[in-house]
Amino acid sequence: MRAVKETAVERALLLSTIVSGSITLIIFGFMLFMALPLLGGGKIFQIFVGSWSPGDGSYGILPMTVGTLAISFLSVTISFPMSIGCSSFIGVLGPKRSGRYLKRIVQMMTGIPTVIYGFVGIFLLVPIVRGLASGGSGMSVITAALMLSVLISPTMVLFFNDSFERVPASYLDAADGLGASNVQKLVYVVLPNAKKGIIIGLILAFGRALGDTLVALMIAGNSTQIPGSVFDSARALTAHIALVIAADYESLEFKSIFACGMVLYLFATAIVIGVRYFAFTDRETR
Repeated sequence: MRAVKETAVERALLLSTIVSGSITLIIFGFMLFMALPLLGGGKIFQIFVGSWSPGDGSYGILPMTVGTLAISFLSVTISFPMSIGCSSFIGVLGPKRSGRYLKRIVQMMTGIPTVIYGFVGIFLLVPIVRGLASGGSGMSVITAALMLSVLISPTMVLFFNDSFERVPASYLDAADGLGASNVQKLVYVVLPNAKKGIIIGLILAFGRALGDTLVALMIAGNSTQIPGSVFDSARALTAHIALVIAADYESLEFKSIFACGMVLYLFATAIVIGVRYFAFTDRETR
């Protein structure tokens, strides 16, 4: 009887896996099918590397792809030092009581709606960036990246802290026995052993930045040109989808959002593969 139950559970889990994988492939196939009017006739290269100018018959999404990557990479670069410092204080350097309170605050930040960050960016951050740039709207790559860095920092902090907690206690006890200070334990014991968890946190935070819509839509400026500097406006792929979705269903402009979806889908696939790789190698080394 027990063997029958185990077999039934295994088959149910296998079925769930097949259904989940099939849905993922069906979604990608649907986006590909909807984008075919743009991708046919040898135009596929033009769509992914061309400029966006619907009036001239050009529906290239390269400016949005560059804008997405610029904002996402910059936000991760800005948030990483802040996140690793906060995690170090919570897990190693700070008093345990203060660390617990700070961790709860970080956990609470993960539940704040994204639109709140967008409003804070509009009324607080945009004027500051406008002053630093000595003109312009203040809605730019750096503005969106700064706000996104605050948005993704809680994700990074929690993953980093979880990696710190998985460092074997025997390693920390050995460091204490040798008279190591908290800083020495952090630099020579905790960080090297939590390296793969830190990389996974970085990848997931980058994925969160890639998939955000409201911050990029509200404060990046939504320019359809490739940004030449961090003070230039840009449009992310997610913001482009949100802005174009109201276009005529049969128009090529509307079909372009499915090409954007395919690019985001491929980015997400690369992120999942990266996380799986580092998670697998982390288990193999334990």
